[in-house]
Amino acid sequence: MSQDLHQIEVNGLWKVFGDKPERALEPKYASKSRTEIQEELGAVVALRDVSFNVDVGQIFVVMGLSGSGKSTLVRCLIRLIESTQGRIKFDGEDILDYSPEQLTQFRREKVAMVFQHFGLLPHRQVMDNVAYGLEVRGMDKEERYRFASDAIETVGLKGWESYYPNEMSGGMQQRVGLARALAVNPDVLLMDEPFSGLDPLIRREMQDELISLQTELHKTIVFITHDLDEALKLGDRIVILRDGEIVQEGTPSEIVTDPIDDYVTAFVQDVSPAKVLEAQSIMNPAVLTVQSEDMCNSTLSAMRGEDKSSAFVVSGDGALLGMITDSMLEGLVRRNALSINGSYHAVRSVEPGTYLREVVPIAAETEHPIPVVDDGGQVVGEVDRTALLSGISESGVSANGTGSEQED
Repeated sequence: MSQDLHQIEVNGLWKVFGDKPERALEPKYASKSRTEIQEELGAVVALRDVSFNVDVGQIFVVMGLSGSGKSTLVRCLIRLIESTQGRIKFDGEDILDYSPEQLTQFRREKVAMVFQHFGLLPHRQVMDNVAYGLEVRGMDKEERYRFASDAIETVGLKGWESYYPNEMSGGMQQRVGLARALAVNPDVLLMDEPFSGLDPLIRREMQDELISLQTELHKTIVFITHDLDEALKLGDRIVILRDGEIVQEGTPSEIVTDPIDDYVTAFVQDVSPAKVLEAQSIMNPAVLTVQSEDMCNSTLSAMRGEDKSSAFVVSGDGALLGMITDSMLEGLVRRNALSINGSYHAVRSVEPGTYLREVVPIAAETEHPIPVVDDGGQVVGEVDRTALLSGISESGVSANGTGSEQED
Protein backbone atom coordinates (compact mmCIF):
# COMPACT_ATOMS: atom_id res chain seq x y z
CA MET A 1 0.00 0.00 0.00
CA SER A 2 1.32 3.47 -0.87
CA GLN A 3 2.48 5.52 2.08
CA ASP A 4 0.50 8.47 0.63
CA LEU A 5 -2.80 6.66 1.12
CA HIS A 6 -4.92 6.57 4.23
CA GLN A 7 -6.05 3.10 5.28
CA ILE A 8 -9.67 4.29 5.25
CA GLU A 9 -11.11 7.32 3.44
CA VAL A 10 -14.75 8.28 3.88
CA ASN A 11 -16.00 11.18 1.77
CA GLY A 12 -19.45 12.78 1.68
CA LEU A 13 -21.21 9.75 3.14
CA TRP A 14 -25.00 9.89 3.49
CA LYS A 15 -27.45 7.29 4.72
CA VAL A 16 -31.13 8.11 4.55
CA PHE A 17 -33.79 5.59 5.55
CA GLY A 18 -37.21 5.77 3.90
CA ASP A 19 -38.87 5.88 0.48
CA LYS A 20 -36.97 7.80 -2.19
CA PRO A 21 -34.11 8.66 0.19
CA GLU A 22 -32.30 10.70 -2.47
CA ARG A 23 -34.87 13.48 -1.99
CA ALA A 24 -33.23 14.38 1.32
CA LEU A 25 -30.04 15.25 -0.57
CA GLU A 26 -31.71 17.94 -2.69
CA PRO A 27 -30.33 21.47 -2.18
CA LYS A 28 -33.55 22.80 -0.68
CA TYR A 29 -33.07 20.50 2.33
CA ALA A 30 -29.41 21.44 2.92
CA SER A 31 -30.23 23.85 5.74
CA LYS A 32 -33.03 21.82 7.29
CA SER A 33 -32.59 19.77 10.42
CA ARG A 34 -33.03 16.02 10.69
CA THR A 35 -36.40 16.57 12.39
CA GLU A 36 -37.62 18.93 9.68
CA ILE A 37 -36.62 16.50 6.92
CA GLN A 38 -38.36 13.67 8.71
CA GLU A 39 -41.54 15.72 9.10
CA GLU A 40 -41.59 16.78 5.45
CA LEU A 41 -40.38 13.60 3.73
CA GLY A 42 -40.96 10.85 6.25
CA ALA A 43 -37.28 10.00 5.82
CA VAL A 44 -34.69 9.58 8.57
CA VAL A 45 -31.23 11.04 7.91
CA ALA A 46 -28.91 8.67 9.78
CA LEU A 47 -25.65 10.01 8.27
CA ARG A 48 -25.23 13.43 6.75
CA ASP A 49 -22.21 14.30 4.61
CA VAL A 50 -19.72 12.44 6.82
CA SER A 51 -16.03 12.62 5.84
CA PHE A 52 -12.90 11.45 7.66
CA ASN A 53 -9.65 9.54 7.17
CA VAL A 54 -8.10 6.79 9.27
CA ASP A 55 -4.37 6.14 9.11
CA VAL A 56 -2.60 2.80 9.37
CA GLY A 57 -2.21 1.59 12.96
CA GLN A 58 -4.53 4.25 14.36
CA ILE A 59 -7.34 3.78 16.88
CA PHE A 60 -10.05 6.01 15.45
CA VAL A 61 -12.96 6.47 17.83
CA VAL A 62 -16.44 7.41 16.66
CA MET A 63 -18.38 8.75 19.62
CA GLY A 64 -21.96 9.86 20.01
CA LEU A 65 -25.13 9.43 22.00
CA SER A 66 -27.90 7.02 21.06
CA GLY A 67 -29.32 7.96 17.67
CA SER A 68 -26.23 9.89 16.56
CA GLY A 69 -25.57 7.50 13.67
CA LYS A 70 -22.39 5.85 14.93
CA SER A 71 -23.57 2.24 14.58
CA THR A 72 -25.04 2.99 11.15
CA LEU A 73 -21.66 4.40 10.16
CA VAL A 74 -19.65 1.34 11.14
CA ARG A 75 -22.08 -0.92 9.28
CA CYS A 76 -21.83 1.26 6.19
CA LEU A 77 -18.06 0.82 6.31
CA ILE A 78 -18.45 -2.85 5.33
CA ARG A 79 -21.75 -2.47 3.47
CA LEU A 80 -23.86 -4.33 5.98
CA ILE A 81 -25.96 -1.23 5.39
CA GLU A 82 -25.79 0.30 1.92
CA SER A 83 -25.12 4.04 1.94
CA THR A 84 -27.26 6.51 0.02
CA GLN A 85 -24.37 8.56 -1.33
CA GLY A 86 -20.65 8.97 -0.82
CA ARG A 87 -17.32 7.17 -1.12
CA ILE A 88 -15.75 4.57 1.17
CA LYS A 89 -12.18 3.65 0.29
CA PHE A 90 -9.93 1.04 1.85
CA ASP A 91 -6.31 1.37 0.71
CA GLY A 92 -7.47 3.55 -2.17
CA GLU A 93 -10.15 1.19 -3.48
CA ASP A 94 -13.80 2.26 -3.27
CA ILE A 95 -15.67 -0.70 -1.81
CA LEU A 96 -18.96 0.74 -3.10
CA ASP A 97 -17.79 -0.35 -6.55
CA TYR A 98 -17.14 -3.93 -5.43
CA SER A 99 -19.01 -6.81 -6.97
CA PRO A 100 -20.71 -9.27 -4.57
CA GLU A 101 -17.71 -11.59 -4.94
CA GLN A 102 -15.21 -8.80 -4.23
CA LEU A 103 -17.25 -7.66 -1.25
CA THR A 104 -17.31 -11.17 0.20
CA GLN A 105 -13.55 -11.47 -0.17
CA PHE A 106 -13.09 -8.02 1.38
CA ARG A 107 -15.14 -8.97 4.44
CA ARG A 108 -13.34 -12.28 4.87
CA GLU A 109 -9.78 -11.05 4.43
CA LYS A 110 -9.55 -7.29 4.94
CA VAL A 111 -11.71 -6.49 7.93
CA ALA A 112 -13.09 -8.13 11.04
CA MET A 113 -15.86 -6.90 13.29
CA VAL A 114 -16.28 -7.20 17.06
CA PHE A 115 -19.84 -6.66 18.26
CA GLN A 116 -21.25 -5.54 21.59
CA HIS A 117 -23.08 -8.82 22.16
CA PHE A 118 -20.14 -11.08 21.28
CA GLY A 119 -21.95 -13.00 18.50
CA LEU A 120 -20.47 -16.32 19.60
CA LEU A 121 -21.87 -19.65 18.47
CA PRO A 122 -23.22 -21.26 21.67
CA HIS A 123 -22.83 -24.85 20.46
CA ARG A 124 -19.15 -24.39 19.61
CA GLN A 125 -16.23 -24.48 21.99
CA VAL A 126 -13.81 -21.57 22.21
CA MET A 127 -11.37 -23.07 19.73
CA ASP A 128 -14.03 -23.54 17.06
CA ASN A 129 -15.57 -20.12 17.73
CA VAL A 130 -12.21 -18.45 17.24
CA ALA A 131 -11.42 -20.53 14.15
CA TYR A 132 -14.81 -19.91 12.54
CA GLY A 133 -13.70 -17.14 10.20
CA LEU A 134 -10.81 -19.26 8.99
CA GLU A 135 -13.15 -22.19 8.46
CA VAL A 136 -15.37 -19.98 6.28
CA ARG A 137 -12.28 -19.13 4.24
CA GLY A 138 -11.80 -22.84 3.58
CA MET A 139 -8.61 -23.27 5.62
CA ASP A 140 -7.91 -26.85 6.70
CA LYS A 141 -8.52 -27.79 10.31
CA GLU A 142 -4.91 -28.16 11.45
CA GLU A 143 -3.87 -24.80 10.06
CA ARG A 144 -6.89 -22.88 11.31
CA TYR A 145 -6.45 -24.35 14.79
CA ARG A 146 -2.85 -23.17 14.75
CA PHE A 147 -3.92 -19.60 13.92
CA ALA A 148 -6.77 -19.78 16.43
CA SER A 149 -4.44 -21.02 19.18
CA ASP A 150 -2.15 -18.05 18.62
CA ALA A 151 -5.10 -15.64 18.82
CA ILE A 152 -6.44 -17.30 21.97
CA GLU A 153 -3.05 -16.96 23.64
CA THR A 154 -2.79 -13.32 22.50
CA VAL A 155 -5.99 -12.38 24.36
CA GLY A 156 -5.00 -14.31 27.48
CA LEU A 157 -7.34 -17.30 27.18
CA LYS A 158 -4.82 -20.12 26.82
CA GLY A 159 -6.29 -23.16 28.59
CA TRP A 160 -9.89 -22.24 27.78
CA GLU A 161 -9.97 -23.75 24.29
CA SER A 162 -12.45 -26.52 25.20
CA TYR A 163 -14.97 -24.40 27.09
CA TYR A 164 -18.33 -23.31 25.74
CA PRO A 165 -19.41 -19.64 25.80
CA ASN A 166 -22.02 -20.18 28.53
CA GLU A 167 -19.27 -21.46 30.82
CA MET A 168 -17.42 -18.14 30.65
CA SER A 169 -17.91 -14.65 32.07
CA GLY A 170 -18.96 -11.74 29.87
CA GLY A 171 -15.43 -10.36 29.79
CA MET A 172 -14.02 -13.72 28.75
CA GLN A 173 -16.66 -14.10 26.05
CA GLN A 174 -15.67 -10.70 24.69
CA ARG A 175 -12.06 -11.87 24.62
CA VAL A 176 -13.20 -14.84 22.53
CA GLY A 177 -14.91 -12.43 20.14
CA LEU A 178 -11.72 -10.38 19.91
CA ALA A 179 -9.62 -13.51 19.37
CA ARG A 180 -11.95 -14.58 16.56
CA ALA A 181 -11.40 -11.22 14.87
CA LEU A 182 -7.62 -11.38 15.35
CA ALA A 183 -7.37 -14.97 14.09
CA VAL A 184 -8.12 -13.93 10.51
CA ASN A 185 -5.33 -11.32 10.76
CA PRO A 186 -7.38 -8.46 9.30
CA ASP A 187 -5.90 -5.13 8.25
CA VAL A 188 -8.77 -3.33 9.97
CA LEU A 189 -10.76 -4.06 13.13
CA LEU A 190 -14.24 -2.56 13.45
CA MET A 191 -15.47 -2.56 17.05
CA ASP A 192 -19.08 -1.57 17.69
CA GLU A 193 -19.39 -0.69 21.40
CA PRO A 194 -17.65 -3.96 22.27
CA PHE A 195 -17.29 -3.25 25.99
CA SER A 196 -20.52 -1.39 26.77
CA GLY A 197 -22.31 -4.50 28.03
CA LEU A 198 -19.62 -5.33 30.57
CA ASP A 199 -19.39 -4.45 34.25
CA PRO A 200 -17.28 -1.29 34.89
CA LEU A 201 -14.28 -3.17 36.29
CA ILE A 202 -14.23 -5.72 33.45
CA ARG A 203 -14.76 -2.90 30.98
CA ARG A 204 -11.64 -1.09 32.19
CA GLU A 205 -9.68 -4.33 32.05
CA MET A 206 -10.75 -4.86 28.44
CA GLN A 207 -9.80 -1.29 27.55
CA ASP A 208 -6.36 -1.85 29.07
CA GLU A 209 -6.11 -5.17 27.22
CA LEU A 210 -6.90 -3.49 23.91
CA ILE A 211 -4.26 -0.82 24.52
CA SER A 212 -1.72 -3.50 25.37
CA LEU A 213 -2.59 -5.53 22.28
CA GLN A 214 -2.36 -2.46 20.08
CA THR A 215 1.22 -1.76 21.17
CA GLU A 216 2.07 -5.21 19.84
CA LEU A 217 -0.23 -5.62 16.84
CA HIS A 218 -0.54 -2.05 15.47
CA LYS A 219 -3.92 -2.72 13.88
CA THR A 220 -6.06 -0.04 12.29
CA ILE A 221 -9.12 0.14 14.53
CA VAL A 222 -12.42 1.97 14.18
CA PHE A 223 -13.97 1.92 17.65
CA ILE A 224 -17.58 2.92 18.31
CA THR A 225 -18.61 4.14 21.76
CA HIS A 226 -21.07 6.41 23.56
CA ASP A 227 -18.71 6.82 26.52
CA LEU A 228 -16.43 9.88 26.52
CA ASP A 229 -13.96 8.48 29.05
CA GLU A 230 -13.56 5.37 26.90
CA ALA A 231 -13.06 7.50 23.79
CA LEU A 232 -10.41 9.63 25.48
CA LYS A 233 -8.61 6.61 26.87
CA LEU A 234 -8.46 4.63 23.63
CA GLY A 235 -8.55 7.09 20.77
CA ASP A 236 -5.63 8.45 18.78
CA ARG A 237 -8.27 10.55 17.04
CA ILE A 238 -11.92 11.05 17.90
CA VAL A 239 -14.97 12.19 15.93
CA ILE A 240 -18.08 13.25 17.77
CA LEU A 241 -21.36 12.62 15.93
CA ARG A 242 -24.65 14.39 16.51
CA ASP A 243 -27.78 13.72 14.46
CA GLY A 244 -25.68 11.95 11.84
CA GLU A 245 -23.17 14.77 11.37
CA ILE A 246 -19.59 15.17 12.56
CA VAL A 247 -19.52 17.95 15.12
CA GLN A 248 -15.79 17.83 15.83
CA GLU A 249 -12.76 15.73 14.97
CA GLY A 250 -9.43 15.84 16.77
CA THR A 251 -7.02 14.30 19.22
CA PRO A 252 -8.26 13.67 22.76
CA SER A 253 -6.42 16.77 23.98
CA GLU A 254 -7.92 18.92 21.20
CA ILE A 255 -11.42 17.70 22.00
CA VAL A 256 -11.05 18.46 25.72
CA THR A 257 -9.06 21.68 25.61
CA ASP A 258 -10.60 23.26 22.51
CA PRO A 259 -14.24 22.17 22.13
CA ILE A 260 -15.74 23.56 18.95
CA ASP A 261 -19.21 24.48 20.25
CA ASP A 262 -21.56 24.36 23.23
CA TYR A 263 -22.53 20.75 22.48
CA VAL A 264 -18.96 19.49 22.75
CA THR A 265 -18.26 21.82 25.67
CA ALA A 266 -21.11 20.21 27.59
CA PHE A 267 -19.66 16.78 26.80
CA VAL A 268 -16.20 17.56 28.15
CA GLN A 269 -16.95 20.02 30.94
CA ASP A 270 -16.24 17.50 33.71
CA VAL A 271 -13.14 15.98 32.10
CA SER A 272 -9.81 16.79 33.70
CA PRO A 273 -7.27 18.10 31.15
CA ALA A 274 -4.69 16.00 33.00
CA LYS A 275 -6.37 12.94 31.49
CA VAL A 276 -5.47 13.98 27.96
CA LEU A 277 -2.52 16.39 28.16
CA GLU A 278 0.85 14.68 27.79
CA ALA A 279 4.26 15.41 29.26
CA GLN A 280 5.56 16.53 25.88
CA SER A 281 2.99 19.34 25.81
CA ILE A 282 4.59 21.08 28.81
CA MET A 283 8.17 19.76 28.90
CA ASN A 284 11.21 22.01 28.54
CA PRO A 285 13.48 20.55 25.84
CA ALA A 286 16.49 22.56 27.06
CA VAL A 287 17.97 20.24 29.67
CA LEU A 288 21.37 20.18 31.31
CA THR A 289 23.06 16.81 30.94
CA VAL A 290 26.47 15.67 32.16
CA GLN A 291 28.45 12.46 32.03
CA SER A 292 29.88 10.45 34.88
CA GLU A 293 33.43 11.27 33.74
CA ASP A 294 32.82 15.04 33.79
CA MET A 295 34.76 17.16 36.29
CA CYS A 296 32.93 18.21 39.42
CA ASN A 297 34.06 21.84 39.35
CA SER A 298 33.11 22.41 35.70
CA THR A 299 29.78 20.64 36.19
CA LEU A 300 28.96 22.80 39.23
CA SER A 301 29.93 25.94 37.31
CA ALA A 302 27.72 24.93 34.37
CA MET A 303 24.83 24.27 36.73
CA ARG A 304 25.18 27.68 38.38
CA GLY A 305 25.59 29.37 35.02
CA GLU A 306 22.23 28.01 33.89
CA ASP A 307 20.65 28.65 37.28
CA LYS A 308 19.85 24.99 37.82
CA SER A 309 19.97 23.03 41.05
CA SER A 310 20.34 19.67 39.32
CA ALA A 311 21.52 17.97 36.12
CA PHE A 312 20.80 14.64 34.49
CA VAL A 313 23.68 12.21 34.22
CA VAL A 314 23.74 10.35 30.90
CA SER A 315 25.85 7.68 29.25
CA GLY A 316 28.00 8.26 26.20
CA ASP A 317 25.04 7.64 23.90
CA GLY A 318 22.76 9.98 25.86
CA ALA A 319 20.82 7.38 27.83
CA LEU A 320 19.65 8.50 31.26
CA LEU A 321 21.67 7.15 34.20
CA GLY A 322 20.45 9.35 37.05
CA MET A 323 20.53 12.84 38.53
CA ILE A 324 23.09 14.88 40.44
CA THR A 325 22.29 18.00 42.46
CA ASP A 326 24.33 21.09 43.28
CA SER A 327 24.56 20.06 46.94
CA MET A 328 25.91 16.64 45.94
CA LEU A 329 28.53 18.31 43.74
CA GLU A 330 29.51 20.73 46.48
CA GLY A 331 30.12 17.76 48.75
CA LEU A 332 32.28 16.09 46.09
CA VAL A 333 34.31 19.29 45.65
CA ARG A 334 34.88 19.55 49.41
CA ARG A 335 36.21 15.99 49.36
CA ASN A 336 38.54 16.95 46.49
CA ALA A 337 36.84 14.55 44.07
CA LEU A 338 37.81 15.24 40.49
CA SER A 339 34.94 13.65 38.55
CA ILE A 340 31.36 12.71 39.26
CA ASN A 341 32.41 9.05 38.92
CA GLY A 342 29.07 7.42 39.67
CA SER A 343 28.11 9.81 42.46
CA TYR A 344 24.54 10.36 41.37
CA HIS A 345 21.20 8.91 42.38
CA ALA A 346 18.52 7.09 40.43
CA VAL A 347 15.57 9.12 39.22
CA ARG A 348 12.10 8.27 37.91
CA SER A 349 11.48 9.27 34.32
CA VAL A 350 8.43 9.59 32.08
CA GLU A 351 7.88 9.26 28.35
CA PRO A 352 6.72 12.11 26.10
CA GLY A 353 3.26 10.54 25.84
CA THR A 354 2.78 10.08 29.58
CA TYR A 355 -0.41 11.79 30.75
CA LEU A 356 -0.02 14.59 33.28
CA ARG A 357 -2.12 12.82 35.87
CA GLU A 358 0.57 10.10 35.91
CA VAL A 359 3.30 12.72 36.29
CA VAL A 360 1.70 14.40 39.31
CA PRO A 361 2.52 11.70 41.93
CA ILE A 362 6.11 11.56 40.66
CA ALA A 363 6.43 15.33 41.01
CA ALA A 364 5.09 15.09 44.56
CA GLU A 365 8.14 13.00 45.52
CA THR A 366 10.83 15.41 44.33
CA GLU A 367 11.59 19.11 44.13
CA HIS A 368 13.69 18.61 41.01
CA PRO A 369 12.59 18.39 37.35
CA ILE A 370 11.41 15.03 36.04
CA PRO A 371 13.32 13.71 33.03
CA VAL A 372 11.40 12.89 29.86
CA VAL A 373 13.02 10.06 27.86
CA ASP A 374 12.35 8.56 24.45
CA ASP A 375 12.07 4.87 23.53
CA GLY A 376 15.85 4.56 23.60
CA GLY A 377 16.12 6.00 27.11
CA GLN A 378 17.65 9.26 25.90
CA VAL A 379 16.69 12.48 27.63
CA VAL A 380 14.56 14.69 25.39
CA GLY A 381 13.23 17.16 27.97
CA GLU A 382 12.19 17.80 31.53
CA VAL A 383 9.01 18.66 33.38
CA ASP A 384 9.28 21.01 36.33
CA ARG A 385 6.68 21.72 38.97
CA THR A 386 5.83 25.18 37.66
CA ALA A 387 4.99 23.88 34.19
CA LEU A 388 3.10 20.93 35.66
CA LEU A 389 0.98 23.10 37.93
CA SER A 390 0.26 25.42 35.03
CA GLY A 391 -0.76 22.47 32.85
CA ILE A 392 -3.23 21.11 35.39
CA SER A 393 -4.31 24.38 37.00
CA GLU A 394 -7.87 23.97 35.77
CA SER A 395 -8.10 20.21 36.24
CA GLY A 396 -8.53 19.86 39.97
CA VAL A 397 -5.83 17.18 40.16
CA SER A 398 -4.35 16.72 43.62
CA ALA A 399 -0.83 15.72 44.53
CA ASN A 400 -1.70 12.05 44.68
CA GLY A 401 -2.81 12.08 41.05
CA THR A 402 -6.54 11.90 41.71
CA GLY A 403 -9.01 14.40 40.34
CA SER A 404 -11.94 16.16 41.90
CA GLU A 405 -14.25 14.50 39.42
CA GLN A 406 -15.50 11.01 40.07
CA GLU A 407 -13.52 8.29 38.34
CA ASP A 408 -15.24 6.00 35.87
